[in-house]
Amino acid sequence: MKQLTELLEMIKFQHALFALPFAFTGMLVAARGLPPLHVVLLITACMVTARTAAMTWNRIADRRFDAANPRTADRALPAGRVGLRGAWALLIVSV
Repeated sequence: MKQLTELLEMIKFQHALFALPFAFTGMLVAARGLPPLHVVLLITACMVTARTAAMTWNRIADRRFDAANPRTADRALPAGRVGLRGAWALLIVSV
């Protein structure tokens, strides 16, 4: 459970939730009303997984820079609270 909490914090999952209303607004405008439920679910899944993949890749790519910067050295990957294998697994599952 601790690892999951660290992963969600690493990718700022709460920001993905914050972005959902903007995606839903675009969805409503594009559909000119409420689309079928499966479309809503697909848009939700795509928003969350795409952002998760992007944030995870950014954390993996920047881990050495983050470790060298005092402001970011306490992030989950450089601090060792999340392993590189776990981050890669999250990225692969998200993609």
